[in-house]
Amino acid sequence: MSRERPRRGTLPPAHENIEKLEKIGKEGNYYGAQQMYKSISARYVSAERYSEALDILQSGACLQLEHGQVTCGAELAVLFVETLVKGKVPYSEEMLDRLRKIYEVFPRIAVPEHLGDDDDMQKLSEALGAAKTRVDGCSSFLKSAIRWSTEFGADKRGSPELHDMLAQYIYSESPEVDMARVSYHFARGKDPKKFASTLANFMGKCYPGEDDLAVARAVLAYLSQGNLKDANYLMDEIKEKVESEELEFSESDLIQFIVHLLKTLERDAFPLLRILRQNYKSSIDRDPAFNELLDEIAEKFYGVRRRNPLQGMFGDIFKMMGGDIAL
Repeated sequence: MSRERPRRGTLPPAHENIEKLEKIGKEGNYYGAQQMYKSISARYVSAERYSEALDILQSGACLQLEHGQVTCGAELAVLFVETLVKGKVPYSEEMLDRLRKIYEVFPRIAVPEHLGDDDDMQKLSEALGAAKTRVDGCSSFLKSAIRWSTEFGADKRGSPELHDMLAQYIYSESPEVDMARVSYHFARGKDPKKFASTLANFMGKCYPGEDDLAVARAVLAYLSQGNLKDANYLMDEIKEKVESEELEFSESDLIQFIVHLLKTLERDAFPLLRILRQNYKSSIDRDPAFNELLDEIAEKFYGVRRRNPLQGMFGDIFKMMGGDIAL
């Protein structure tokens, strides 16, 4: 009678490991806890026990972030999303809520202002470095989550809620706000009211000449998605907030172009769009991205296919070659 082969050690229920790891983390051994969160969750993934691996990684990400360990917490948050992909977990409100819970414990710390002596400047430098680490970590997590949501059942552009989270974190935590990135994500979100209040806040503290660029970029971002409704809502909401908060609202040529553009897109008037682009060319050229966005808008609203930039480049080369031969 053959002897039964010994069974390989089976994994305990995830909650047992979670309790042990939380104890290690709360004792201050964040690095040790990090290595164990990674190695233990990997075993559950190898065993295809994805749900339990997710429980471990979510617990670890939240614990590290709650204790200010941003790099470790962000790493575990990204591993959480990678496990969603490996497990082919479909997009759902439940998973969105779990991602939101991780997002909500990413630290939010104001960068100090009005600093003078060398010690203060050193503190400012450290604060700016920490802020960049927070933004990079949260961005990596949410961008990977957006890619997962695109692949596993959300909107083809990714979960609107995740885009809104990323836009808000970039704006509130970045040492130097990149309004192009903020606009990109808000325009793929579902909260134009929050977008408008963010723009109004930016307009109240930005340098002269940045306010109209920010408004134009925001409206064009919506329009490039074919979203005229929210573009109009955003413009109206900004005007209301500017009036209520007694801010100055730019009446620049660029803003006039945006006003005319919104009216033009309400009807079948592609020739008028071309005329507007010609008449306001100097204003549009203030941001190199505006022409590309306008090409996308022409395609969305009028079915005008964009010219392949390589075709244009090679066409110019051939013209030059032809000119040389003629000479």
